Order: sequence, then C-alpha cells, then structure tokens
Amino acid sequence: MNPRWTRGDAAAPDGTPLAYWTAGDGDPVILIAGQAVEHASWRIAAELLLSASEQSGHRLIVFDHRGTGRSGLGAADRYDTRQFATDVVAILDAEGIARAHVVGHSMGGRVAQWLAVDAPDRVDRLVLVSTSAGEPHGSPRSPEIDAALRSGDRSRIAEVFFTRHPAWFSHLLAISGDPNARGRHFRASRRHDALEDLHAIAASTLIVHGAADEIVPVDHALLLHDRIADAELVVVPEARHGILLEGGPAVRIVDRFLRGARVQAPRCSATAGAEHAPDHAVQQRLRRA
Repeated sequence: MNPRWTRGDAAAPDGTPLAYWTAGDGDPVILIAGQAVEHASWRIAAELLLSASEQSGHRLIVFDHRGTGRSGLGAADRYDTRQFATDVVAILDAEGIARAHVVGHSMGGRVAQWLAVDAPDRVDRLVLVSTSAGEPHGSPRSPEIDAALRSGDRSRIAEVFFTRHPAWFSHLLAISGDPNARGRHFRASRRHDALEDLHAIAASTLIVHGAADEIVPVDHALLLHDRIADAELVVVPEARHGILLEGGPAVRIVDRFLRGARVQAPRCSATAGAEHAPDHAVQQRLRRA
C-alpha cells in the first residue's frame, strides 16, 4: 500500500497472525476481500473511497485473510465464513474500533453476513457486493466459470471477473500462492449458508450487484434483498463480478450509502467508470500502492 497506509497486526482467536492496514480519518470502514484474495485487491476502490473521504471522512481498514498475503495460514478447520468473521472482530479489537461500517465483496460479503448476524453491535452500515446467502439459494455458475476460479490463474479469472480491460485489472487479483489455502477458501465459500439467519441482520444494508455477473448470478442479490429487512438494492447494468474493485459507479454508490446520503442507481452503463483503463500516471501510482 502507499505511504499513507499504516501496517498493523492482530491475532485471530486461534492465534493465527492477521496483517492489516489503515488509512484516513473519520468513521471506520473495514473492507473484506473475496475468496483467497489479499488486501491489494482493494487498491483502486480504497484510493477512490479515500479521495471521497476528504469531504465525508472514512477511516479505511483493509487486511489479508488467513492463508493470504502477510497473514498466517492457521488450522484447516478454521476456514469457514463464520469463523472468518471472528478474524474481522479480532482486527477491529486490535485497532480499538468498537463499531465500523462493513463492506464485503464476494466471499467477503458472505463473511460480512455472519459478522452482522453474530456481532451486530460491531456493525454500523453493511454493504454486500457481488455476494450470496449460499450457493444452493440461486442460479449456479457454469462449470467453466468454476474451473477458472479454482485455477488460480489470474488471467483466466480476470476474463470472467472484470467488466472492461480484464488484462489490465488482473493485477487486482492478488491471489494466494498457496494451493492449500486456495482450496480451503474455495470450500469455505461454497459451504456458506446464512439464508435462515439473514432475518437477524439489523444493520442498515446496501446490496450492490452487477447484472452481468456470471460468478454470482444476480438472482442471489434479489434473494438477499428479500430476506434482509429494509435493505436497499442497486443492480448496475452490464457490470460483472468485480463491480466495486474496478471503480466506477459502484464506488460512488457505496460512498453515498456510507455517508448516509440517498443512494441512486447509475443512469449510464456500468462501464462508465471503467470504459478506459487508467492513464499511465494513475497506473504507476496504483501499482506502487
């Protein structure tokens, strides 16, 4: 991360080391990454949220899941979305944060569901992006998409992940190099099932999904919206699974929600923020982050 990010260290309930980074001032917002992906996946979205926070005030926290980046591997039986939520609590405790806004993408959204169910006093506003209550509760993804995700091949994953310029955005897929960790994450995500507990979520909730998501088809978002009381739903036309990570309208939607402003669906194509890859200067700055 760039110099304005400060490294911190926490210990999970089982003692596994957890690495995290913080930046900015204001209301704390913890970003929970997807399956087997480390904190670097947030580099574009986090920088955009920090830019927005110069007016609204966000204190961002990003971290490496166990088995990724600079966090420890931990025991195999701790790879479970509900257990991952206790890792998030450990990071909030280490940073002295009693309550935070929570933004979860993909598997991170599954983790965020359990955090809101099991530790409601720790969650202020909740944002669920490109996620699901569980694999059985919506349209399945195709075997080809499944194979791409399990491969660990960034170029293959990027092709089904990002809306535009997948080759450039593939650098956001900072995937664990440990095949055992990748397999554990994959199984944890596939076993997730919070459907019967979603009614317990009391946090103000925003659900953001891409209409063209082939990894988690959009009917999963519709079910979340149906089961979480008073949740808001924004489906962005043409967008794929990486809708928030690649920037664009999804970041603005999330920022408005976190600030307590009225959420508005984008009037334009989902690709408005990603129609052109960032120019060379921006690319260089992001790669140094």
